[in-house]
Amino acid sequence: MSDENYMTPSGFEALKDELHQLMYVERPKVVEVVSWAAGNGDRSENGDYIYGKKRLREIDRRVHYLTKRIETAIIVDSTKQKNLKQIFFGATVTYVREDESEHVVTLVSVDEADMKKKKISWQSPMAKALLKAKIGDQREVHTPSGIETIEILDIHYGD
Repeated sequence: MSDENYMTPSGFEALKDELHQLMYVERPKVVEVVSWAAGNGDRSENGDYIYGKKRLREIDRRVHYLTKRIETAIIVDSTKQKNLKQIFFGATVTYVREDESEHVVTLVSVDEADMKKKKISWQSPMAKALLKAKIGDQREVHTPSGIETIEILDIHYGD
């Protein structure tokens, strides 16, 4: 797996927003509950205290992860790509499968991948098969049911 942390501008902003929400909204509320619960005596049977401490650990882990992802992000704005005839990060690709069904996917970061929105990680098997392909190219993709050949119909960058 590649060490590059490519990210779209919107994906980068989403991570920053989540970090801000955790640090300045959720964490202070949980700290307040834990402080209140700690003052209630026996912590071993204090559900608010036990749950609050667990939630703080979860928040702190996520904050650490988000901070690292934000620090190492390489922001790629696909709207600024011009005249690219090959598939790279940020491309929206239309391809046809062997069963003649057409599919459209956009290659995004691991953090942005969402199949419901037709966004796939640029490090996924499908994306790896698509990378550097041109319109008209055929590529083999390893699927759970075996190897399938797809053909690239269209490539575009930006909205």
